[in-house]
Amino acid sequence: MRPLLVLVLVSVFLPVLVWVAHPWPLALRWVDPQTTAYMDHRSRVALAAGDPFEASQAWIPLGEIPTHLQRAVLIAEDDRFYEHRGVDWEALAEEVRYSGSIPPRLGDADDRIALAEALAYLRDHRDAVRGRSTITQQLARNLYLTPDRSFFRKAQELIIAQRLEWFLPKDRIFEIYLNVAELGPGIFGVEAASHEYFGVSAREINNRQAASLAATLPHPLTSNPSYRPAQMGWRRDLILRRMLGPPASPSPVPIPAPTIESPTAPAGPADPGPADAIEEEPTDPGATPAEPQPSESSTDPASR
Repeated sequence: MRPLLVLVLVSVFLPVLVWVAHPWPLALRWVDPQTTAYMDHRSRVALAAGDPFEASQAWIPLGEIPTHLQRAVLIAEDDRFYEHRGVDWEALAEEVRYSGSIPPRLGDADDRIALAEALAYLRDHRDAVRGRSTITQQLARNLYLTPDRSFFRKAQELIIAQRLEWFLPKDRIFEIYLNVAELGPGIFGVEAASHEYFGVSAREINNRQAASLAATLPHPLTSNPSYRPAQMGWRRDLILRRMLGPPASPSPVPIPAPTIESPTAPAGPADPGPADAIEEEPTDPGATPAEPQPSESSTDPASR
């Protein structure tokens, strides 16, 4: 009886304890984070390998970040950022072949079955499933978690993402993300990355540079503007096409129709025949005049 009671208590209270133990990011509404879990993780990895590590970051308010840079990041990472509440359930459902209600209703038997099938698909295809993490989920991971890819870490990410959405307005979430996102070895935030790669502030970068930073976000350590830029460049061009749209075709210049002047007839008696008529040969007065043959135009019904 006692083991059963312990099992029931654990199953009831463990999720509550896990929920309570996770970070409560209310202070981030007013305080800029000075460091993140990702920065600490990269520092530990470098220290263990005996490599030097120094995080480069400089804070820039959202209002000073060019709109084309903001748009490039939204296009690249989360184009429905201002529409969802931390998790893009539609994109996630599509990725894991989930066919139930969005979001799932755990009290519904069909949704539970669909959720179990989606989890099974995720387990069997975890290398192919991209996850489609929203900007809020990425921020949760950057602030509090590590790059580890596990079911437990993904669950933590979802919990923290929901809390970020509860406590912070969307613009504040986006501002923090743009200032702490990893954009290269030891490079965090768009301001530090702009200085590192382009030698200017993020306030001054152009469309192509903005798209380059956005294209660096998925794989900042393996492809960035200064290291193996091929993959980054391919993504950059896609982002630019979405930012700017297809090149507009030049409007055709209207060409006025040529004015054809009618030739002025010379003075004199009017010529009843056509201008190019050939003069008829004189006929024998005693000859019987030939019967006129019908022309093709006179037999055409359309000419009548």
